[in-house]
Amino acid sequence: MPTEIIFATNNANKVKEIKAVTGNLLTILSLEEAGILIDIPEPHDTLEANASEKSKVIHQLTGKNCFSEDTGLEVEALNGAPGVKSARYAGDTRNFQANIDLLLNNLEAHANKKAQFRTVISLIWNNQEYLFEGICKGQITHQAKGISGFGYDPVFIPLGTDNTFAEMSMEEKNLYSHRKKAMQALLDFFNQVGVL
Repeated sequence: MPTEIIFATNNANKVKEIKAVTGNLLTILSLEEAGILIDIPEPHDTLEANASEKSKVIHQLTGKNCFSEDTGLEVEALNGAPGVKSARYAGDTRNFQANIDLLLNNLEAHANKKAQFRTVISLIWNNQEYLFEGICKGQITHQAKGISGFGYDPVFIPLGTDNTFAEMSMEEKNLYSHRKKAMQALLDFFNQVGVL
């Protein structure tokens, strides 16, 4: 029976991506699947602190092993923005079309389109916290392309390909994905400590 662990998120897209990485190595429970119907705030100014906040809230609530993640798109010409504010870049409504429009607008005057996605996972395992990071470097397109994925996927092309994340299948995206890299680091840790 695979080890059961709570993923502290209400984001169905993130759950799908993480489950695609772990396969049947772990039994991943979203907050909803674990019967936890709360929305955890992300008040901090770093991905690390936000990820940590979410996993600690769920651990305090349940006493169970859990993990959370926070992800930001960091654009070089915009001094790392939208970064930790990626989901709320165009306001608190978390409207990704508005976020994309604002991003493309802010980048219009810049020749440098270099960017990276960065994911930080906070794992609480046996009452101890561990952090894992995954980075995917690439660039921002001039216009949105593709219909897969979510968030900024239609405007981000990872290094080594000509397609945006939104033009890729889940399997293709996971060849480059920041979230996959961070989750792989967590799985490597589980291998080391004999969980897998």
